[in-house]
Amino acid sequence: MKQPGHAVPILYRLLCLFFLLPISVSAFSAGQSALWDAHSKRLELSRFVDYWQEPSEPVDIAAVANLADEVWSRNGSDSISLGYGSEVYWFRVKLENATQSKAVSLLEIGYPVLDHIELFINPGQPGSEFLVLGDKQPFYDRPIDNRNFVVPITLSGEKVTTVYLRVDTTSSMQVPLTLWDPDTFYSAEQSRSMFEGLYYGIVLVMVLYNLFVFMAVGERSFLHYVGYITTMPLFLASLHGVAFQYLWPGATWWNDQSIIVFLNLVVLFGGTFSISFINVTRQNHPYLNRWTVGLVMVAGMLATAGLFVPYRYMILPTILVGALGCTTMLILSIARWLKKDPAARYYTFAWVFMLFGGIVLALSKFTMLPRNLLTENATQVGSALGVILLSVALADRLNREKKRVFLAQQRLLREERKARMAQEKSLKVQREANTLLEERVQERTRDLENLNQQLLELSATDALTALKNRGYFDRTFQSAVVRAYRYEEQLSLLVLDIDHFKNFNDTYGHLVGDDCLEMVAQCIRRFVTRPQDLAARYGGEEFVVLLPDTPEDGAVRVAERIRTEIEKTAFRVSGETLHLTVSVGVCSVSPTRADATKEVFGRADEALYEAKGQGRNRVVAWRASGQAKVSAVSPV
Repeated sequence: MKQPGHAVPILYRLLCLFFLLPISVSAFSAGQSALWDAHSKRLELSRFVDYWQEPSEPVDIAAVANLADEVWSRNGSDSISLGYGSEVYWFRVKLENATQSKAVSLLEIGYPVLDHIELFINPGQPGSEFLVLGDKQPFYDRPIDNRNFVVPITLSGEKVTTVYLRVDTTSSMQVPLTLWDPDTFYSAEQSRSMFEGLYYGIVLVMVLYNLFVFMAVGERSFLHYVGYITTMPLFLASLHGVAFQYLWPGATWWNDQSIIVFLNLVVLFGGTFSISFINVTRQNHPYLNRWTVGLVMVAGMLATAGLFVPYRYMILPTILVGALGCTTMLILSIARWLKKDPAARYYTFAWVFMLFGGIVLALSKFTMLPRNLLTENATQVGSALGVILLSVALADRLNREKKRVFLAQQRLLREERKARMAQEKSLKVQREANTLLEERVQERTRDLENLNQQLLELSATDALTALKNRGYFDRTFQSAVVRAYRYEEQLSLLVLDIDHFKNFNDTYGHLVGDDCLEMVAQCIRRFVTRPQDLAARYGGEEFVVLLPDTPEDGAVRVAERIRTEIEKTAFRVSGETLHLTVSVGVCSVSPTRADATKEVFGRADEALYEAKGQGRNRVVAWRASGQAKVSAVSPV
């Protein structure tokens, strides 16, 4: 039987083994090569990479290859990121082929903005290779056309292949290394290309859509938004190497500077769009407005400087401005949401999506999230969702603005109805139009057109008599003369004038005179019944009746009926019964010219004056062929 005292040493040994196990595993992995076997499809190499900082004097590959292992530092993490600086670093990774045959693989350096990369494969041995890569080289110099740096490597059977990289860059010293099976790489690249195409397709559609909306409505917020969603994908395309691959493969200088320019333009247009869209003014948010305007001005100056100042001097200020810009826009959206601005809800969610995409990408780079197609494209996914949400927000704002204008126009129409109670017929048409507009509120453009048509109808109507006014008559008269001339039809025009109306006004007052004008208009309206006929108040106590396709006999009969109806219609004023009479001039012709309106009206006016000269209260028709004017009806 074992003694109890033996349990303590055993437990102590187990605890020591538990705590020392990670250290021993780490120490063991530090000396390991990256193992590639027959089943390998993709191998992340960051944990197997050693790095060494080059001194101020350049060192050739022969000296680097002979360095002792103690000089090299093992990276030991799932990402290689040494920050910004002017230092030059050497990287070394050993690839061991566990199979007996040669293995053709692809080495991907997944950070496309590295300036200068010198790659050595098995230096000093037979079959060694040397390549110069980097975004300072024309794109078409790459061994494989890809936005990242991809190099084919043949691993000898059951041997170790050593790869050295010398990296000199003004961007962040990030060197993510991945070894791929070619079929697996091209399959993954196809999925990545699909994501890229979907993202840029969505952005392009949104740019064109909002540009067309801006051209249609003239809302400045849409222009700022177009600038923002244009520069955002251009910045991402520059950062991810897509722009260098497809847009400017030979412009190596601009490839670096474009990151600076587009990132600052993102902040510039994002700031101006935020100010105008969620209404951050000096009145409601004075400090936030001044801060945002200042940030926009700084971003504009940095974007301009990016065209002249080298990348290495601009990248850190640009990153600072970009971080401040993202933080500022998120703060603006939250501040406006607290003020219950409806647009701020969409805006806040859009920025949350964009920032969430960046956070997911960063966490995947630091291995806190698995690296897959979604996490690698999280920035594009987040910005695409943000772009769509902001477009929805703009459409919602436009809808609210149209609704506000529509409601304002409704208020004006209600006031117009109250002021013109006598115009029941016109107002009934207008109320029907308003009801139709309310039922079709979502069809905003057609609603506004219908409303404008109704307003045009009101502007063509005389307010007192509810007949058409002189302006409407002039336009219709011109069209009727042109039609009569074209089809050789008879056209009749009646000009009516109330007899002694000035004395009537002076005796009984203008209010009674207005009642008389309304009575005359009602009498005229009873006998002008055809859809093509037109009765209008020409001015003062003078009225006109246009009778297309009507011969003289018919026109004289209509005129006589109107004259008789007015004569027998009486109304009482202060116990006194009053009667009015009218004189009517008639002109019936088939126009010989399309512009004969003055001639026709002049003849009807001459006939009117003839009727007045013959004693008033009569109808006189103008006769052609030089004959004298004949009184059609004698006064009663």
